[in-house]
Amino acid sequence: MIPLVICSVMALAIVIEKFISIRGVERKASKFIGKTRKILKSDKKGRVDRVLALCKIASPPARILKAAIEKKERGREEVKEAIVDAGSLEVPYLGRYLRILETIVTIAPLLGLLGTVRGMIRAFNVIERTGVGQPGALAGGISEALYTTAFGLGIAIPCLVFYNYFTHRTERFVRKLESFSSEFLELLVGR
Repeated sequence: MIPLVICSVMALAIVIEKFISIRGVERKASKFIGKTRKILKSDKKGRVDRVLALCKIASPPARILKAAIEKKERGREEVKEAIVDAGSLEVPYLGRYLRILETIVTIAPLLGLLGTVRGMIRAFNVIERTGVGQPGALAGGISEALYTTAFGLGIAIPCLVFYNYFTHRTERFVRKLESFSSEFLELLVGR
């Protein structure tokens, strides 16, 4: 049960951190994208410098745009490559801790199963010592087996739901970044 409690505490901490961090990143990114679009659709003179000044905001689209602006003199392909490279650096940041959550999804039922085996071994040891005539003596091992299984599944199922939810939100955000990057590429270097 102790490893299961540790898994549940870690999972809870990761879920809280992901809710806070994803919400913050999405909010900053939306604000940045809105301001950038406004600047880029305005007059052409000085817009790149204003966007570059705006890139001081620490957000994934800001870092991607900064990388693209720094390569804008080298042509469309270099800018596109800079966008892809910068974007590939942002994805691990957005998905951090998801592997740990995925590991908890996998390991919690296995720890529960381990507790089940341990409880059944304990029950059979009681049978060996006292025989089958004392059901009360067996109940401790069997209840241990059932509790650990239930607790392991009780951790894994919500963790799986949150893992899928955060993975979906991360992928959706990455698609939004890709779309914005393509739009920016067209406005920066033209067709």
